[in-house]
Amino acid sequence: DIESFMKELGTGYSFIGSEYKIKINDRYNYIDLLLFNYEYNCFVVIELKVCELKKEHIGQLEIYMNYIDNNLKNINQNETIGIIICKKNHK
Repeated sequence: DIESFMKELGTGYSFIGSEYKIKINDRYNYIDLLLFNYEYNCFVVIELKVCELKKEHIGQLEIYMNYIDNNLKNINQNETIGIIICKKNHK
């Protein structure tokens, strides 16, 4: 439920897309959620993981943030923010 999720994030968020398709070199990648925050005047990349946080996730997020900064962000907007949301299953 994207509406409830965005309310939990706080105010100022606009939904751009889910599974937002970007092309890096010759491969397509998909950003789980791409939002824009009009209060902070920046894009927000959100990656959803169903496992514990791994350092590879941080590298992936940084690549996506750099892509957005280099290809979507305009000169009047602030740098992209990245958020990783992880779920850990307890057995």
